[in-house]
Amino acid sequence: MSIEISIHDGPLSPEPHPLCAGKSEAGAVLRFEGVVRGRDGERLIAALGYESYEPMASDQLRALSEEISAKHGLLAMRVRHSRGRVAVGECSFRLEIAAKHRKECLAAMDEFIDRMKRDVPIWKRPEWTG
Repeated sequence: MSIEISIHDGPLSPEPHPLCAGKSEAGAVLRFEGVVRGRDGERLIAALGYESYEPMASDQLRALSEEISAKHGLLAMRVRHSRGRVAVGECSFRLEIAAKHRKECLAAMDEFIDRMKRDVPIWKRPEWTG
């Protein structure tokens, strides 16, 4: 099982290669990308500013990845999160998971995102338009 964690300055660039290319044991590979929306209710957003408390954020992302991977029997997980300004339409978070079956992938993805938002010291601040 492999785990990759990174926090990047600015928006995340595309990653064309799947997490488990060429690994025959993976029956499911999921990728979730969090993209900055252009509005929050009635207010328009130009960008989000992300802050992280390092190295605690990376350490907690790794610990959470290890826990979720063990719990759901995952084959691999890759976590990428932005720090700094990310404009509307740009990717600020990417989670890739590989498992033998789709149910493990789907359950792990849902649990990971909920717990990351609740427990990991990464905060976002909207930059409003106008």
